[in-house]
Amino acid sequence: MAWRKWSLGVLTLCYPVAVYVGLQYWPPRVIALLLVALTALRLGASRHPGQPGWRALALVAGLVALAGLVSDQAMPLKLYPALVNGALLAVFGWSLWHPPSVVERLARLREPDLPASGVAYTRKVTAAWCVFFCFNGAMAILTACFASDQVWALYNGAIAYVLIGSMFAGEWLVRRRVMTQKAGSRHE
Repeated sequence: MAWRKWSLGVLTLCYPVAVYVGLQYWPPRVIALLLVALTALRLGASRHPGQPGWRALALVAGLVALAGLVSDQAMPLKLYPALVNGALLAVFGWSLWHPPSVVERLARLREPDLPASGVAYTRKVTAAWCVFFCFNGAMAILTACFASDQVWALYNGAIAYVLIGSMFAGEWLVRRRVMTQKAGSRHE
């Protein structure tokens, strides 16, 4: 069962490359049909409670795939990364107005008694992710609408992941620095 979830996760991450390669050989309708099947598998693999976010993304992917199936156009398939960024922006942004923020919730898994300074820091990180999702979603839309299929696949299937990794690494470095400074100020 775990292998199925992992393989579906990898397929989901490879979405832009799979769409690009698939469009080289088949019409958009065929790719969309395969994506509808992948959506059904994804929904079947996420029957556990506590995974509503993944189910929602799978449903969005299914709707995008159905739009591609009906229209036989690649554009709905190419807009999926932008929709994912929009959904993440909505979740992270909503949590800023209705605390706790997404990052605070994640931080509390590791440190349940998060101090007020930690809560303030996690709000800033959540806001930074919102800015990131705005930028990344805009790039996903621009590449879908105005770039070649190759550029779209390169950005959404590689560059965006490098940027996400850089964002995680940058936040980790900043957090380490902040924690080191706080530890140093406590010893003075």
